[in-house]
Amino acid sequence: MIRQRRHPAATQRTVRLEAFTDGVFAIAATLLVLDLTTHSIGAVTSDAEMWDALGGMSELLFNFALSFVLLCLLWMVHVQQFEHIARADSVLVWLNNARLLFVVLVPFATGLLTQYESYFAGRMAMPVTFFFAILFGWVQWQWAVRRRDVMLPDLSQEDAVAYGRASLSALIIGAAVVVLAPWIGSFAFLLFLLDGVLTRALRGKGD
Repeated sequence: MIRQRRHPAATQRTVRLEAFTDGVFAIAATLLVLDLTTHSIGAVTSDAEMWDALGGMSELLFNFALSFVLLCLLWMVHVQQFEHIARADSVLVWLNNARLLFVVLVPFATGLLTQYESYFAGRMAMPVTFFFAILFGWVQWQWAVRRRDVMLPDLSQEDAVAYGRASLSALIIGAAVVVLAPWIGSFAFLLFLLDGVLTRALRGKGD
């Protein structure tokens, strides 16, 4: 009889994965400012004209600040997840890469929103980009929960599921933003102010 040895799926420490992810987030956040630095305010001959020119950049500044804050929230979720994820396999790595694909698209999507908000595609670019970034973050955590004995050795099943409800809350709100964005544009992102309330509600249902 020939014995077959079962090899567990290869895993690796997350240090390099975390460093790479942090770098991508930092670059994406930095690239957001390019729209500001490349925007010309034109000829200015007085303080009043300067203030008028800056006022004309209000939409650009708002979208920049909005995208920066949302990127920071996505990064915070990444940090919280990897406080608990001890090891990663190839599936987790590629799910993380898929999330980063949409993270690096944020500056481009923000520029589209600013320049083409009057068009449907322009209004949808940023909501859809953030939705998929959130989606892959949620799927990544679900995969880690599925392999909790290897990836989340310090968390019980109950705690692992509870932590995932925060990502689920963001995913639900992200979907709502996608639905509302065609009518109210960037203001749909204000729904994320309800994230804490929805997370607590989901935890209550899970108890």
